[in-house]
Amino acid sequence: MTAFALSAASARVLARAAGGRTAHAASVTPRARSGGLHRTGAPVRRGSIEAGTFEEAFFAVPAPGETDRMLTACRRARDAGRRLAREARAGTRTLSVTERRLAALTAGAVRVFEEICTLARLNRGRVFPSYDWLAEATGLGRATIARALVLLEAAGFLVRQRRFTRDEGQGMGAGEGPRYRQTSNAYRALLPASVRAYLPRWMRPAPLPDDVIQQEADRQEGEAGMRASLSCRELAQVTVGGALGRTLARLGARIDATCESQNDLQPLTNSI
Repeated sequence: MTAFALSAASARVLARAAGGRTAHAASVTPRARSGGLHRTGAPVRRGSIEAGTFEEAFFAVPAPGETDRMLTACRRARDAGRRLAREARAGTRTLSVTERRLAALTAGAVRVFEEICTLARLNRGRVFPSYDWLAEATGLGRATIARALVLLEAAGFLVRQRRFTRDEGQGMGAGEGPRYRQTSNAYRALLPASVRAYLPRWMRPAPLPDDVIQQEADRQEGEAGMRASLSCRELAQVTVGGALGRTLARLGARIDATCESQNDLQPLTNSI
């Protein structure tokens, strides 16, 4: 799961670098500063990425029984958070940041996480329901759904990525660009390492032997050396797949060509 956390973060950064496909504005107002109509005309939330450009790196098929283990861990984490909250109210404990986030988990958050885990199991990890769909499936209100997602994301049980789509040629005049609209978020359920210390002992992973730890350290060192030796094009191909990977590979090839031309400067000829 830790490997995915890194790949998910990389996917966000690489997607933002690929030709300005990320929405940088918190919202797009219907009118421009000059008073004319804005060419988009629809709001796009800050941090959104165009749908269809990052999902291959974001989603992953859960292992057999993985979603059940994550849901059980979320329920146990909420129980632990309630005990921590009681101790804090009694004045016998000062909560850390992680403990405060666990204490904030609600029954609604666990119910929403249950639905997301169910969708991940049924749809091979591809989870992108709308707020209305979650509200209908769980019987909770939209405000409760929104708060539950924030709590789950803060506790580390969820990675959420906003998405937008382009509506080419929809109600536009001549010379105007495409319109954009917000679409449903993409979700990935996780079991955060910071929560495992508060779970029952039988739910914690067994410590690895020293030789396995050393082998993993050697593997990571060798992989880091291999990545350092790759060109920009090769690094993009190894890190990201799909259409986004091909786009970044083309950008990397241009960067490589620029670097080679700067390193192989031709000497100036002597003037006569």
